[in-house]
Amino acid sequence: MTSRPAYGHASRREMLTYIPSTARYILDIGCNTGGFGATLKATRQVEVWGVEPDASAAAQASKCLDKVVISPFDGEVTIPDRHFDVVVFNDVLEHMVDPWAALSLAGTKLREDGVVVASIPNLRHIDCVEHILIHGDFHYEGSGIRDRTHLRFFTKRSAQRLFEESGFEVIRIDGINASWWTPSIMRRLAFRLWSARLEDMKYQQFALVARPVNHRF
Repeated sequence: MTSRPAYGHASRREMLTYIPSTARYILDIGCNTGGFGATLKATRQVEVWGVEPDASAAAQASKCLDKVVISPFDGEVTIPDRHFDVVVFNDVLEHMVDPWAALSLAGTKLREDGVVVASIPNLRHIDCVEHILIHGDFHYEGSGIRDRTHLRFFTKRSAQRLFEESGFEVIRIDGINASWWTPSIMRRLAFRLWSARLEDMKYQQFALVARPVNHRF
Protein backbone atom coordinates (compact mmCIF):
# COMPACT_ATOMS: atom_id res chain seq x y z
CA MET A 1 0.00 0.00 0.00
CA THR A 2 1.32 3.46 -0.83
CA SER A 3 1.50 6.16 1.82
CA ARG A 4 -1.80 7.98 1.95
CA PRO A 5 -2.59 11.61 2.61
CA ALA A 6 -4.20 12.55 5.92
CA TYR A 7 -7.90 11.87 5.47
CA GLY A 8 -8.92 12.91 8.95
CA HIS A 9 -10.63 10.88 11.66
CA ALA A 10 -13.46 9.71 9.40
CA SER A 11 -16.28 7.78 11.05
CA ARG A 12 -17.55 6.31 7.75
CA ARG A 13 -21.02 5.85 9.25
CA GLU A 14 -22.43 5.01 5.83
CA MET A 15 -20.50 1.73 6.01
CA LEU A 16 -21.95 0.59 9.35
CA THR A 17 -24.96 -1.03 7.72
CA TYR A 18 -22.70 -3.43 5.81
CA ILE A 19 -21.19 -4.93 8.96
CA PRO A 20 -23.26 -7.99 9.98
CA SER A 21 -25.06 -7.50 13.30
CA THR A 22 -23.63 -10.82 14.51
CA ALA A 23 -20.00 -9.78 13.96
CA ARG A 24 -17.88 -9.60 17.10
CA TYR A 25 -14.30 -9.59 15.83
CA ILE A 26 -13.46 -7.07 13.11
CA LEU A 27 -10.20 -6.33 11.30
CA ASP A 28 -9.94 -2.87 9.69
CA ILE A 29 -7.24 -2.76 7.00
CA GLY A 30 -5.73 0.69 6.44
CA CYS A 31 -7.56 1.89 9.53
CA ASN A 32 -5.90 5.33 9.43
CA THR A 33 -6.58 7.01 12.82
CA GLY A 34 -9.27 4.50 13.77
CA GLY A 35 -12.37 6.57 13.08
CA PHE A 36 -14.46 3.74 11.66
CA GLY A 37 -13.45 1.28 14.35
CA ALA A 38 -14.21 3.84 17.04
CA THR A 39 -17.69 4.30 15.59
CA LEU A 40 -18.21 0.55 15.58
CA LYS A 41 -17.12 0.24 19.20
CA ALA A 42 -19.40 3.11 20.22
CA THR A 43 -22.45 1.41 18.71
CA ARG A 44 -21.79 -2.34 19.17
CA GLN A 45 -20.11 -4.83 21.45
CA VAL A 46 -17.17 -5.62 19.19
CA GLU A 47 -13.42 -6.11 19.25
CA VAL A 48 -11.72 -4.11 16.50
CA TRP A 49 -8.17 -4.59 15.30
CA GLY A 50 -6.50 -2.27 12.83
CA VAL A 51 -3.65 -2.58 10.35
CA GLU A 52 -2.03 0.71 9.39
CA PRO A 53 1.38 1.28 7.73
CA ASP A 54 1.65 4.93 8.79
CA ALA A 55 3.10 5.04 12.31
CA SER A 56 1.60 8.41 13.20
CA ALA A 57 -1.91 7.41 12.16
CA ALA A 58 -1.49 4.03 13.88
CA ALA A 59 -0.54 5.77 17.14
CA GLN A 60 -3.83 7.67 17.03
CA ALA A 61 -5.77 4.53 16.15
CA SER A 62 -4.26 2.64 19.09
CA LYS A 63 -6.08 5.03 21.44
CA CYS A 64 -9.50 3.85 20.30
CA LEU A 65 -9.07 0.34 18.86
CA ASP A 66 -8.34 -2.89 20.71
CA LYS A 67 -5.12 -3.61 18.82
CA VAL A 68 -3.26 -1.87 16.00
CA VAL A 69 -0.50 -3.47 13.93
CA ILE A 70 1.88 -1.04 12.23
CA SER A 71 2.52 -2.79 8.95
CA PRO A 72 1.49 -3.09 5.32
CA PHE A 73 -1.15 -5.75 4.85
CA ASP A 74 0.96 -8.48 3.31
CA GLY A 75 2.27 -11.94 4.06
CA GLU A 76 4.53 -10.63 6.82
CA VAL A 77 1.76 -9.04 8.88
CA THR A 78 1.32 -10.56 12.35
CA ILE A 79 -2.42 -11.16 12.33
CA PRO A 80 -3.93 -14.49 13.44
CA ASP A 81 -5.68 -16.66 10.87
CA ARG A 82 -9.37 -17.60 11.16
CA HIS A 83 -9.93 -15.00 13.89
CA PHE A 84 -12.27 -12.38 12.40
CA ASP A 85 -15.92 -12.21 11.43
CA VAL A 86 -15.29 -9.26 9.12
CA VAL A 87 -12.29 -7.81 7.33
CA VAL A 88 -12.85 -4.21 6.24
CA PHE A 89 -11.24 -2.26 3.39
CA ASN A 90 -12.68 1.26 3.45
CA ASP A 91 -11.22 3.01 0.38
CA VAL A 92 -8.00 1.03 0.70
CA LEU A 93 -7.82 -1.53 -2.12
CA GLU A 94 -7.26 1.17 -4.74
CA HIS A 95 -4.06 2.18 -2.90
CA MET A 96 -2.55 -1.28 -3.18
CA VAL A 97 -0.14 -2.61 -5.77
CA ASP A 98 -1.85 -6.00 -5.68
CA PRO A 99 -5.40 -5.81 -4.29
CA TRP A 100 -6.03 -9.38 -5.50
CA ALA A 101 -3.32 -10.65 -3.13
CA ALA A 102 -4.70 -8.49 -0.31
CA LEU A 103 -8.16 -10.00 -0.71
CA SER A 104 -6.74 -13.52 -0.84
CA LEU A 105 -4.84 -12.80 2.37
CA ALA A 106 -7.99 -11.38 3.96
CA GLY A 107 -9.71 -14.68 3.26
CA THR A 108 -7.21 -16.48 5.51
CA LYS A 109 -8.09 -14.17 8.42
CA LEU A 110 -11.82 -14.90 8.30
CA ARG A 111 -13.70 -17.33 10.45
CA GLU A 112 -16.18 -19.67 8.81
CA ASP A 113 -19.08 -17.57 7.50
CA GLY A 114 -16.93 -14.43 7.70
CA VAL A 115 -17.12 -11.68 5.09
CA VAL A 116 -15.07 -8.91 3.57
CA VAL A 117 -16.65 -5.44 3.54
CA ALA A 118 -15.17 -2.78 1.27
CA SER A 119 -15.82 0.61 -0.22
CA ILE A 120 -14.18 1.42 -3.55
CA PRO A 121 -14.17 4.73 -5.47
CA ASN A 122 -16.14 4.69 -8.73
CA LEU A 123 -14.24 5.77 -11.82
CA ARG A 124 -17.53 5.95 -13.74
CA HIS A 125 -18.87 8.70 -11.47
CA ILE A 126 -20.39 11.40 -13.68
CA ASP A 127 -17.86 14.05 -12.65
CA CYS A 128 -14.97 11.81 -13.74
CA VAL A 129 -16.65 10.82 -16.99
CA GLU A 130 -17.35 14.44 -17.91
CA HIS A 131 -13.80 15.41 -16.96
CA ILE A 132 -12.34 12.76 -19.26
CA LEU A 133 -14.76 13.21 -22.17
CA ILE A 134 -15.18 16.98 -22.13
CA HIS A 135 -11.74 18.10 -20.96
CA GLY A 136 -9.84 15.20 -22.49
CA ASP A 137 -7.79 14.96 -19.32
CA PHE A 138 -7.13 12.84 -16.26
CA HIS A 139 -6.03 15.35 -13.68
CA TYR A 140 -4.89 13.78 -10.41
CA GLU A 141 -6.06 15.49 -7.23
CA GLY A 142 -5.20 15.53 -3.54
CA SER A 143 -8.20 13.39 -2.63
CA GLY A 144 -11.32 11.87 -4.17
CA ILE A 145 -11.69 9.44 -7.04
CA ARG A 146 -8.63 10.73 -8.91
CA ASP A 147 -6.50 10.83 -5.75
CA ARG A 148 -2.87 10.91 -6.82
CA THR A 149 -2.02 8.07 -4.42
CA HIS A 150 -4.47 5.66 -6.08
CA LEU A 151 -2.70 2.86 -7.91
CA ARG A 152 -5.85 1.13 -9.16
CA PHE A 153 -9.16 2.41 -10.53
CA PHE A 154 -12.46 0.56 -10.55
CA THR A 155 -15.99 0.71 -11.89
CA LYS A 156 -18.89 -1.24 -10.40
CA ARG A 157 -18.30 -4.10 -12.82
CA SER A 158 -14.52 -4.27 -12.40
CA ALA A 159 -14.77 -4.00 -8.60
CA GLN A 160 -17.02 -7.03 -8.58
CA ARG A 161 -14.63 -8.85 -10.91
CA LEU A 162 -11.72 -8.04 -8.55
CA PHE A 163 -13.46 -9.95 -5.77
CA GLU A 164 -14.49 -12.84 -7.99
CA GLU A 165 -10.95 -13.24 -9.33
CA SER A 166 -9.72 -13.26 -5.71
CA GLY A 167 -11.95 -16.18 -4.74
CA PHE A 168 -15.00 -14.36 -3.37
CA GLU A 169 -18.68 -14.23 -4.12
CA VAL A 170 -20.13 -10.72 -3.97
CA ILE A 171 -23.38 -10.95 -2.04
CA ARG A 172 -24.15 -7.23 -1.93
CA ILE A 173 -23.01 -4.22 -3.91
CA ASP A 174 -24.53 -0.76 -3.51
CA GLY A 175 -23.75 2.70 -4.74
CA ILE A 176 -23.00 5.08 -1.85
CA ASN A 177 -22.40 8.80 -1.47
CA ALA A 178 -24.52 9.84 -4.44
CA SER A 179 -23.46 13.14 -5.98
CA TRP A 180 -24.72 13.88 -9.46
CA TRP A 181 -27.30 16.68 -9.52
CA THR A 182 -26.24 20.05 -10.98
CA PRO A 183 -28.15 22.92 -12.60
CA SER A 184 -26.91 21.53 -15.94
CA ILE A 185 -29.96 20.82 -18.09
CA MET A 186 -27.98 18.39 -20.23
CA ARG A 187 -26.90 16.30 -17.25
CA ARG A 188 -30.39 16.19 -15.75
CA LEU A 189 -31.88 15.29 -19.12
CA ALA A 190 -29.35 12.49 -19.63
CA PHE A 191 -30.17 10.94 -16.27
CA ARG A 192 -33.88 11.19 -17.02
CA LEU A 193 -33.64 9.62 -20.49
CA TRP A 194 -31.10 6.90 -19.69
CA SER A 195 -31.70 6.42 -15.97
CA ALA A 196 -31.03 2.67 -15.94
CA ARG A 197 -27.89 2.91 -18.09
CA LEU A 198 -26.42 5.79 -16.08
CA GLU A 199 -27.50 4.73 -12.58
CA ASP A 200 -24.01 3.65 -11.51
CA MET A 201 -22.62 7.06 -12.53
CA LYS A 202 -24.44 8.79 -9.65
CA TYR A 203 -22.24 7.31 -6.95
CA GLN A 204 -18.80 8.32 -5.76
CA GLN A 205 -18.17 4.85 -4.32
CA PHE A 206 -19.50 1.34 -4.18
CA ALA A 207 -19.90 -0.67 -0.99
CA LEU A 208 -19.41 -4.42 -1.33
CA VAL A 209 -19.95 -7.41 0.93
CA ALA A 210 -18.32 -10.65 -0.21
CA ARG A 211 -17.73 -14.11 1.19
CA PRO A 212 -15.05 -16.62 0.25
CA VAL A 213 -16.17 -19.25 -2.24
CA ASN A 214 -16.21 -22.54 -0.29
CA HIS A 215 -13.85 -20.85 2.16
CA ARG A 216 -10.97 -22.19 0.09
CA PHE A 217 -8.26 -20.06 1.72
